Amino acid sequence: MQTEYVVVFITAPSPEVAEKVANALVKQKLAACVNIVPAVFSIYPWQGQLQNDQEALLIVKTRAALFEEQLIPAVKSVHPYEVPEIIALPVVSGAQDYLEWITAETTADR
Repeated sequence: MQTEYVVVFITAPSPEVAEKVANALVKQKLAACVNIVPAVFSIYPWQGQLQNDQEALLIVKTRAALFEEQLIPAVKSVHPYEVPEIIALPVVSGAQDYLEWITAETTADR
C-alpha cells in the first residue's frame, strides 16, 4: 500500500536539540508540523551496553516523498547522534483539509 503522508518519529538527547531539528525541518519545508514531547525514557542496547536515557521525541508530519532523500539527510546534518532514530509510519487516513495543509506547507522550492 502506497501512502502519500507519513508521521516520522525522531528521538533527540534534549528538548533543545529537538527544537533545533524541528526548526530545520519546518524552515526547509520538509515538515508541515513537528510536535516535541520533551521527556521520554528510552531503554536500548548501544555498543554492548544497556542504555537508560531521558530523551525528547519529535513527531513530524510530512509527505512520504520527502522522507528518504530529503528529510533523513536534513535530520542527520543537525542531529548529534551517530545513529539517530528516524522512522516513518504511514498515514492511512486523515482529515482531508489537514492533509491538504501538509501538502501546501511542504511543497515549495528549497
